[in-house]
Amino acid sequence: MKPAPASALFAGPFALATLSAPDGPQFPALVTPDGQAVDLRAALGDDRLTMLDVLDRWETVLPRLRTLATDAGPARTPVADLRVHAPVTPRQVFQSGANYRQHVIDLHVAHRAPGDDRPESERRAEAAEIMDRRAADDLPYVFVGLPSAITGPYDDVVLPAWAEQPDWELELAVVIGRPAHRVPVEEAARYVAGYTIANDLTDRATVFRRDMPQIGTDWLRSKNAPGFTPLGPWIVPAESIADPDDLHVTLKLNGETMQDESTKDMIFKVARLVSYASQTARLLPGDLVLTGSPAGNGMHWGRLLRDGDVMEGRVTGLGVQRTRCLAEAAP
Repeated sequence: MKPAPASALFAGPFALATLSAPDGPQFPALVTPDGQAVDLRAALGDDRLTMLDVLDRWETVLPRLRTLATDAGPARTPVADLRVHAPVTPRQVFQSGANYRQHVIDLHVAHRAPGDDRPESERRAEAAEIMDRRAADDLPYVFVGLPSAITGPYDDVVLPAWAEQPDWELELAVVIGRPAHRVPVEEAARYVAGYTIANDLTDRATVFRRDMPQIGTDWLRSKNAPGFTPLGPWIVPAESIADPDDLHVTLKLNGETMQDESTKDMIFKVARLVSYASQTARLLPGDLVLTGSPAGNGMHWGRLLRDGDVMEGRVTGLGVQRTRCLAEAAP
């Protein structure tokens, strides 16, 4: 699928992307809001440069990127003439679950215990109290995803034949810019290079193991099929996003709005998630921390993904991704 028209593509003076000419190799690029791309291999004097290299050198490269964004010297190519890939192939992917307050309250109310005949307002108030207590006293729920599930922001998504209930989950994704281990919450923002868009597709039918229910969730199978994480189109530097905890997340399915929420509703904010993940793991430049998805997925609407569906995902200041679903061909 073709990218969106090249006007007001994102917030700030520049973003980063991984692009390629038709049948050419991928390369890291600086993109300006009017849709012009600068090949960073030439601009930074490294023919083998990748986006991971850029992020590995983030603190020293960032001032140069600021200059390139306004420098008329480097050759520029319209993004519309290039293919847009996932902006980065991370070493690690950390995914957050049950992180939107209203979403979790809705789930709590919908799954009431047998014999609980209290009015919905009372059960909703109870759930809200639980969420507030969780935000203050509990820990985020974070698990690990596979980089091999990542695909580009305009690539087709193949729905595996075995996936009975494929669903969407649009999310704000944090891109790490410095190695981070045991980082305090108040310092976490210093380790963030930027932000991008992720759609964390999930097969609801395989989330829980039917053969071994005592084990719990099976994130390997339910979330990590090839192409189940459309990513991008851009990495927008953190300095261009005033408040990542106040962005609008919107997903449309075939033009109809399904998810429409602010990151204000996140139970654990960006800094808390980054800090929490770093308490166990050593986060590396280019790693992703997905921040969870708001209410409005397919299970909520009783309408799962199927062949020919087109998903359009937007997050304030980060651009638009469009992906088409294709059913896996029969063997």
